[in-house]
Amino acid sequence: MSGNESYDVRRMIPIRRGPLRRRLGMAWYAGRRYLLWTFGNYRFAQARETGASLPYVHASHATPLLRQLRDVDMRYQYNKITNLRLAAARLDGLVLRPGETMSYWKLIGRPTYEKGYLDGLVLYCGRFDYAVGGGLCQLSNLLFWMTLHTPLTVVERYRHSHDVFPDSGRTQPFGSGATCAYPHRDLMITNDTAQTFQLRLRVGEERLEGEWRCDYEPYVRYRIVERDHQIRPEFFGGYSRHNKLYRQMLNPEGEVLWEELAVENHALMMYSPLLAERLA
Repeated sequence: MSGNESYDVRRMIPIRRGPLRRRLGMAWYAGRRYLLWTFGNYRFAQARETGASLPYVHASHATPLLRQLRDVDMRYQYNKITNLRLAAARLDGLVLRPGETMSYWKLIGRPTYEKGYLDGLVLYCGRFDYAVGGGLCQLSNLLFWMTLHTPLTVVERYRHSHDVFPDSGRTQPFGSGATCAYPHRDLMITNDTAQTFQLRLRVGEERLEGEWRCDYEPYVRYRIVERDHQIRPEFFGGYSRHNKLYRQMLNPEGEVLWEELAVENHALMMYSPLLAERLA
């Protein structure tokens, strides 16, 4: 029996809590995160260099800024672009030296109206909602996917609890993103190499674009391989989806030097698999 088959889907069903319990829980997790940022055993990267880029690109990726979603006001899609511009400006040019760790939220800070952030689309307990700074998961998704194609180490990442969209037009495997929620659902990346890396980000007219650059030329490349993919009917009448993503290192001849389990994903599906087949 594989790990996917034995996974208890009841762990993924959101627990709806009262307003007071939610506020207390958020305060608890926020406090722990602030303590980690202040006293944790990490050397957090802060320096940025936006005037010049390191010479070699190790990974790059781009995703479309606008996506037509059913029953979703496009105004929130445009608001998301504003949010992405503000957040990307806090990350662009980040220099990640050997031994340093990047914290997504420590660098961006709390998204607020006072800073210019707008209401955007968020996913909460399996339903769409709107909140200030909504849409920043697109940036954390892009950053996580790029990092998997470098020798950098992802030390903290949270998977999406729901599979939102059918696979029609999907260019990456299911579960290749990283959800984010300030400040406790963070994305943290450590540079365990002897080289210096630099993050470059750009919000263009149509796409969010990113690069991990370095001061040395890459002599290997990385590939992500999906295994153990399953879609399972569940006792509550819906479906769940599961997979494992492995990261492979390849030499210039395309031979696999080693591989490791990168992430294991489990999510509740917000659409019918039959719908996805009709759209494919």
